[in-house]
Amino acid sequence: MQKPKVLILGGCGFIGRNLVSFLVSEELVSDIRIVDKVPPQVAWLSQVHQKFINSANVEFKSANLINPESCKNAFATNSSWDFVINCAGETKGSQTDPVYNEGILKLSLNCAKEIAAHNVKHYVELSCGNMYSSEKVPHKENGPMEPWSHVAKFKAKVEKELSNIPDLKFTVLRLPIVYGSSDKGCIMQRIMVAAIYKELGETMKLLWNANIKLNTVHVEDVCRAIWFVLNRDDTCGQIYNVVDDAGSTQGSISELLQELFDVKVDYYGNVVSGMVDLTNAADEANDKHLDPWAKSCRLDNIQNTPLSPHMDAEVLLNKHLNLDGTKLKALGFELKYPRPDAELLKRIIDEYVDMKVYPISLAP
Repeated sequence: MQKPKVLILGGCGFIGRNLVSFLVSEELVSDIRIVDKVPPQVAWLSQVHQKFINSANVEFKSANLINPESCKNAFATNSSWDFVINCAGETKGSQTDPVYNEGILKLSLNCAKEIAAHNVKHYVELSCGNMYSSEKVPHKENGPMEPWSHVAKFKAKVEKELSNIPDLKFTVLRLPIVYGSSDKGCIMQRIMVAAIYKELGETMKLLWNANIKLNTVHVEDVCRAIWFVLNRDDTCGQIYNVVDDAGSTQGSISELLQELFDVKVDYYGNVVSGMVDLTNAADEANDKHLDPWAKSCRLDNIQNTPLSPHMDAEVLLNKHLNLDGTKLKALGFELKYPRPDAELLKRIIDEYVDMKVYPISLAP
């Protein structure tokens, strides 16, 4: 039986590159086309990801998916696409609404219309888990919607619009905090900050408390979930949360950082944190962190790096990322990494040290 032909939009990004590596290493596909505005040569790929992206059955095509003509060109093929996965879109915090409108809503709808026109067998849209803040009860896919991050607000609009596109066979996967190889986001930023406080010999003091839900999933499990839903007809038109079993919180993640770096962690508590201007707090924290980070980079002769401990004010909100993953599990999906541990976090750091983009003086 012929293996499927796959198009990965945003294929040089964090999840995209891991998906390419997964599909090639497991020999699951006949051909892959990666579409990205960033070429692989300047995407800060690890040696492992480079190896898989350079495979004979992987091609790269440059495109700006916000532009309808460029998007159309990205899909052009002599045959047809079996599966398309959208890993593209604006992910940075603290941008303006027009940036998200173009970089999320317009981009996704451009792609979805092309997918419907090409009669693609199955399309996966990666979405955001920040759709509702609930501490006590994990949020289900059909639960109330109050998106609380900029990205989530526009991803929610995408989810709604996809249902209105005729002939589109799609599945939406909502993701919590994703960590693993090539992570530059929430977990990696917390790793860098913990390393800096260890270097400074100070307590890492965090806003709010240890109980804020910060649910997690390993990037490899995201890739496996993508493949799992693509190969089933009963997942079409459905939304699924992809989340591990850890019920991760600010406290549980901090405990892993304590284990890695032997750094002290404390919390300001809700009363003090509630009186803080979060934008100013983020600015002050970034000022404090960036100087020792830059010094450590200079010390270890790192002149250029994609990593930064800079955090947006949005990540300091008193909001819970608390997802219920039972719907996907009921179909038989099983996690490879049920919970994050110190060893898995150390692997992320070790990979960056090997790439010479993370100071070895700040490694655990």
